[in-house]
Formats: sequence, C-alpha cells, structure tokens
Amino acid sequence: MQPTRRGALGLIGLAGLVPSEAFAAARNNSSRASASVMADDLRVEWLTSPVGIDTRQPRFTWILRAKNRRSRNLRQTACRIVVGSSRQEVRHGLGDIWDSGKVQSSDFRLASPLELVLQPQKKYWWSVMTWDGARASSAWSAPASFTTGMFGAWRAQWIAAEPDRLPQPLPPNALQPSKSVAPNPLPVFRRDILLAKPVASAIVSICGLGHYELAVNGKAATRGVLNPGWTNYRKTVFYNTFDVTALLRHGRNALAVMLGNGMYNAEGYPGRYTKFVGSFGQPKLILQLTITHTDGSTSTIVSDDSWRTRSGPIVLSSAYAEDFDARVLPADWMIAPLDGAWGKVMIVQGPGGTLRAQNIPPVTEAERIKPVAITEPKPGVFVYDFGQNMSGWPKIVVRGRAGASVKLTPAELLAEDGLVDPASSGGRADLEHYYRYFLSGRGKETWHPQFSYYGFRYIQVEGAVPPNAAKPDAPVLLKMEAAFLHTDLRPTGLFETTTTLFNRVHRLIKYALLSNTFSVLTDCPHREKLGWLEQTYLNADTVFCNEDAVTLYEKMIGDIAEAQTENGMIPGIAPEYVSFINADGTNAIWRDSPEWGAAVVLAPLAAYQYYGDRRVLETGYAAMKRYAVYLKSKVKDGLIGFGMGDWYDLGPAAPGPAQLTSLTLASMSSYYAVLDGIAEVARLLGHEADRVEYANQAEALKCVFNDKLFDAKSGGYDSNSQTANAMPLALGLVPPERRQQVLDNLVRDIRVRNNHISVGEIGFHYLVLALMANGYASLLCDILSRTDAPSYAYQLAQGATSLTEAWNANRPNSQNHFMLGQAETWFYRGLAGINLDMRKNGPDRIRIAPQTVAAVSGCSAKYRSVVGDIVSFWRRKDGAIEFFVGIPAGVQATIVLPVAPGVYESGKPVAAAPGVLKVEDGSNGKIVTVGSGDYRFSVPEI
Repeated sequence: MQPTRRGALGLIGLAGLVPSEAFAAARNNSSRASASVMADDLRVEWLTSPVGIDTRQPRFTWILRAKNRRSRNLRQTACRIVVGSSRQEVRHGLGDIWDSGKVQSSDFRLASPLELVLQPQKKYWWSVMTWDGARASSAWSAPASFTTGMFGAWRAQWIAAEPDRLPQPLPPNALQPSKSVAPNPLPVFRRDILLAKPVASAIVSICGLGHYELAVNGKAATRGVLNPGWTNYRKTVFYNTFDVTALLRHGRNALAVMLGNGMYNAEGYPGRYTKFVGSFGQPKLILQLTITHTDGSTSTIVSDDSWRTRSGPIVLSSAYAEDFDARVLPADWMIAPLDGAWGKVMIVQGPGGTLRAQNIPPVTEAERIKPVAITEPKPGVFVYDFGQNMSGWPKIVVRGRAGASVKLTPAELLAEDGLVDPASSGGRADLEHYYRYFLSGRGKETWHPQFSYYGFRYIQVEGAVPPNAAKPDAPVLLKMEAAFLHTDLRPTGLFETTTTLFNRVHRLIKYALLSNTFSVLTDCPHREKLGWLEQTYLNADTVFCNEDAVTLYEKMIGDIAEAQTENGMIPGIAPEYVSFINADGTNAIWRDSPEWGAAVVLAPLAAYQYYGDRRVLETGYAAMKRYAVYLKSKVKDGLIGFGMGDWYDLGPAAPGPAQLTSLTLASMSSYYAVLDGIAEVARLLGHEADRVEYANQAEALKCVFNDKLFDAKSGGYDSNSQTANAMPLALGLVPPERRQQVLDNLVRDIRVRNNHISVGEIGFHYLVLALMANGYASLLCDILSRTDAPSYAYQLAQGATSLTEAWNANRPNSQNHFMLGQAETWFYRGLAGINLDMRKNGPDRIRIAPQTVAAVSGCSAKYRSVVGDIVSFWRRKDGAIEFFVGIPAGVQATIVLPVAPGVYESGKPVAAAPGVLKVEDGSNGKIVTVGSGDYRFSVPEI
C-alpha cells in the first residue's frame, strides 16, 4: 500500500519519544521580528489559497507560531490585516483593497465590517501582522492569496446537446420519476479560441451537470474529480473556479468538456443496479473564462451557441455504473480541428438553483493501492484483492483488439467459490453493478471511470487476462490499481496507543470515515451514497478529530435547511434525492425520525464547538426553530414517539428498527436535545428572548419526560435498556437525586452482558458520553477490548478493513459504514484527553484530561485545531505517569492530572513552574491552568 498524503503530519510515536523533538516539529521558529509570535497557516473562508470564493466579506483566519519554541504563556493582543492586488506591496504591509488597521483582539480571525471592492475572477493577496503580550509587533506574514469567483456576474448561458426535456419544474425535494431506459451516450463539447496577445492570467468558472471534466489544449484544467459537489439542484448549483493561465498559449486554443450524470440525472438501465431513478434535467454546462492580457486588456469566453457538441465515449453513466467505448472518438478529439461531425449546441435553462461557488475542497485520489493477490476462481475470470475496503475506482492499463470489452465488477466480499459477492454493496443477480470498457485497439490504453465510484476491496475482471495468463485474442490487463477517493479535507488528528487493538480499531473507523467523506457524509460508498443526517452529529467527534471538516459542515447545514419541508419536517437525508414515502402518502420511518431531524440543531452546534464561527449557526437558525414547531405539532398527551429510534440495536431480531428501547424514549430525548440546543444557539447568537423561550420549553419537557418515562421501582427509564438510560444521562435529563441509580442500572446491564453493549447507533453515542462523564473510562476500555461479537475486534476477526454497518459484521450488510465510529470520541477526548470547546472562554476552551485506564500503558495524540496544534502524550514509567502536553501559542488551557503528592513539571513543583498560572484540587483531579507552551508533568502513580 502506498503512503497517503494524509500521513504527512507523521506519528508522534511512543517508543523512545523525546518530548523536545516531538514538539519541535510543530513549532516554527522563522520570525526575525521582535515579537514572540507571528501569524502562520493563513486561510480564507477556511481554505488555503482558495480559487473561487463568492463573498466580498471573506473570513480571514490564522494561527500563531512561537518565535522560540521553548517560550510559554505567549499571546496575541492585537492584529492587522492588509488585502491587495499586488503580492509585493502586501508583503510590505500595503493593501489597496483593505487595511484593517491595528485591531485590539486576541482572536485569530478577522473580517471586514463592510464588503470589500473585489472584482470577479481576480487574484488577491493578504498578510497579517500581530502584536504579542509585550505589545511588540511581528513581521508581516508571508503573503497568502485568494481568487474570487463570479459574484453572480454571469454572461455565459447554459448549453446542452439537445433541447431541454423538462417542460415542467419538479416539485420541491423530489425527483421526477422515470423508467429504466436504454443507455444514452453522454455528450462532449468543444470551443476553439484564438489568442493574439500574450496572457497574464486566465480564470475559468464552470459548472457541468451532473459532473464534468474540463481540458484546455488536451490537459486537465480541473482540480479533483466528480466536480461539482452534490446539491439540491433546484435550489443550489455549485460551480468551480480554476486558474488556467499556464495551459493557454499564443494562437489557437481548444476547450473541451465531458459530462456525466451523477446524482443530477439518475437514469436507470436494464440489468444495472441503481438505488433510485429520476432527473433534474438533461446534462448541461455553463462556463465563463476571463483572460487578462499582458497589456491590461481582457477577453471573455463564455458558453453560448458558438460551441459544438457530439456524442462522447461514455455510453452509460450513473452514480452507480459507467461504460466507456474508446472507439467513439479519435484519441486527439480534445485538440483536433473541429469538423462536420460536431453539431450545434442548444441554449437551455439551468435546473433552477442559484449558482454558488463550491465552498468545499474537491474529491481527489488520495491514495493508489496495488493488488495484494490475484486469483482465477473460474477459468478466464480473475479477482484482484487490494487488501483494503475503500471508496474509489479501478484504474487499468490494457492492450487488445478494437471492440473487445473488459468487465470490472467491484465488491467488498468474496463468495465461497472465490468470485465476488456483491450482496453487501447492493448487487443482485438481476441488478448487477459493474463497469465496462470497450477497447479502441490503439496500443496501451489507460482508463478509469470518470463520473462514478463505488465501495470495494475486490475487482472481478472478465474479458481480459493478466500478462502471465495470456490467451489468444484476449485483451491483456497490463496493470490495475485502485484509486482511493474522498474529499480532500486537511487531516487534523493523529492517535496511537500502546494497545494494538485500539490502534487497529482507530484505523478501521478512519478508513470508513474517509470512504464516506464526499460532498456529503454518505452512509456507504456503494449501494446508497446518501447523506443520512444522524451521522453529522453522532459522529461529529469522529469527523472533526480526523478531518478539517468545517467547510463540509457549512455545506451540509445548507443542504439540511434546503431539504426542510413546508411544515418544518427535516427529512432523514439531505439533499433528499429520494423521498421515502409510504403507499398511502405518509412518510416512512426513514424519512421522518427525530433522531435524524435533530441534526438541524446538533450538527451546527458540533461545528461551532470545534471552530467557534457564528455563520454555521446563523445558516440553520431559522430551520432549527421551524423544526421545533414541527416536533411540537406531533405531541400527543405530552409525548412524541415515531421514526427509527435506536437504529440497529442488538435485540433478538435482525438489526434494523429499534427493538430494546421505545420510540417514545428516543424521540423525547431527541426532542429535548433540539430544544436545549436551540436555547444554546440563541445564547451564542445573542437572541436572549429566544434563549429564555426554548430553555423554558426544554425544562417543561424534562418534567414530562421524568414523570412519564422514569420507573421508580427499577430505577431506570423506559425499558431500562442501555440506550434508555444512557440518553437521559448524557443529555442532562436525569434529576441529580436519581443520577447514580440510573447510572448503576446502565453499568449493571453492561457488566451482566460480560462487558458487551446492546445499543444501536443512536444509543452508542450517548453511552460513550455517559460513561466518559461519570468516571467509567475503565468500563469503556473493557467494552472496546472485547474480541467476541458484538465488538470492533470481532469485525477485525472477520476480515473487516473498514467499519461495518452491523456490530457483528453480517455479510448482507454493508462492510463500509462509519455510523458506529463513536469509539473515536473516547480515543481522542477520553484516553488522550483532548477536549476543545469554542463555546467557552479563556483556559476552559482547551481541557486536557487524559483518562489513564490501567489496561493501557500509554497514549499519544495530536489535534490540529482552529487555534493550532494541541498535543497530549502520557505513559507509565518507573512508578509514575508522565504527561507531555503542547498548547498552541496565543491560548491558555486547563490540564487535569491525577491527584497525588509531589506533582512536578520539568523537575520543579508544579505550582512553581513557568507558564503555570494556577493549581487547585478538584473533584476529578488536580486542575492546572497553563499558558501556551510545552509541558512535561510527572505524577506518582498511587
């Protein structure tokens, strides 16, 4: 397996770690100015040097780097930003667009109070100066750039290969039903342009629906694949912007575009698997290219009726399949002079949504994986095993006669006969999922699907043979690799322990997370690829501790608000590409469930906790309040109880809808979380009247909850199941006088089951939180250490390489889900002890409180937070526990250590150590307040 870019942070390591060396890698000593800190890692709209932003009030963010890595308690007292059109002038603190002046602030972010005078499709530069605690100023940071998008200034028109076939608009949140049709080749488009003057810069903005690829003079002009990201195209359509300066030349230039269907045009084909069918319209594109010449003049190229089109080589396209016929076009079709085979395009209407710049990074090939084994379970049929379940596509190099075809069938599992078993990923005998490539016969041919991906570990090959199994007239598969695809979010976390099983579980969860990180958090990368909403908050720790996902959350929260129905209901998926409605017109449980709808409140709150940005709350605030009204309309006799409940819990029947916990318990708990969450959002946004209103509603619901769902005789809630007691404990619904009784019931049930859980995906989230918060880290450790079913270790024992849908790794179920990935919450926030909460202020924002369970001898973690790298490492050594903690420059933190006599920091009594601001004994340990810097504590183990 080739190393992935995401490993660039490196592991901190446990064996032989030298703290100063570990921290040195994270501390950049590059400033020559007098200030002790300077700005680094400059980002605009959370992105590094973004190309294509759609706001004239961009958010500028940075972190601080210490000039001397050994310094402690460093802080920023003021900052200044300049924005300009000249890199050289910005480098020297001169900005012709904006100069903020010196702003007294310790925050690492700033935005102009007014819109900046920014032009469409233009590159700008910016830099930051900071002042430290001694009021000394830093040097200007190295200039960073951003490029604007269109700001709505489109002169281009939507074009297509045929007249618009949708005379009527679609109803909201629904797809136009359609029947299975014969394959309809996807069109390609061309436009030649003549440049008589040298080019200084060239910026192109483009959207092709459902997906597109753009080439300039035969070379790829796009970054990433599967552009643009998925949306409800009736409300929002993403476009992308690229700098193509280097691809243009003097004289004739050729623009070429290929289109694919994706989720936009979900056609069904006879015998081919699809989850659903329907269409937002026929494939179409819009493009605007602005060229600035060296003499200052500009040229604008737009999509209009001067473009030409013809049928392309993609003869079948859907989100679940793709067939490619390399004979259809000549090899040089992207650059050859246009001839009579190219017809006129049609000017058409867009799908209805507002064109907006895509605010999330693209999907990229993060890793290429070579096969670890090749078998021939049936004569002429070869199975390639890549050793890892992933989201992606196969990449082949093949040679053979023209017209020969290669069939590639991806799957997660093998059947007993050694052939692929597609059942877990949606395939059936009558509905297969596969890719097919028809050879051109022009020597070595390289191909991969362009607009369709799948989840797989194995690829079954029919119609071609490996080089060592050459047969007369059979195409030879010279090479095959698997490309691991996911959205190119910056990695944030590193985690490692001395317990090998926990490291393997962490990897299991991480591969499932990455496999489901696209323009939504999908449930699985194969049979559905839908954005089920419960994962956005139940697994928020899993996401944020591993990925810099704030842009993805801002996008998904917009999706949720757009998916909300007129009566306030939040569907279970967003965008709602398929509406789960019963035959009588009522919503099925999968469409309307409070545990899923609660994401409209709890997902924005989770994002705010990690990033502290108001916009993520403001985007969804109106939808939150409407959803609360909807839930209230469902109340009968003070209670609600509908939907899926604790999905996939472990009852006597096969996994699915909740079996052990009533829908009422799960619904009421989620309803309370919604009301309590809105009250918190209102507080953060400064809406005091709303805060009081929703806090009162939450308190009233709590009284009803305890009156009707608590059983005084058993001392537990509802059925006294693990989920029934964990949810109220974690959400604060249990009165203080009953808390220990409920907790005892929860613990007893786990112990009686020999440290096994019975919870589903809803309950597991709350069970982890309840045990972490109440001193039962050792029990969590015992749960996660189980090797028999149900457990993570059992999944590993069954050969899983990514987290499975069911606890017992059932074969009919998906082998690549991350819905049960909440162990990451305890790994990062519990075992490593890294807790960040941007809702709080001062040293309470960062809390390092490792849960040093006896069964683990050491743990190492680093989290690249919005304020910088937070490091936590601990190990047992010579009768003591050593703690190494790194706090980013510019912030303070609270460190919770075990209570013991003789606690030292770098050889000094802790209270006397530099950078230590306060030491006090608390109920859960010794609480040490520190400024920024690297600390080494030694605590005798009692």
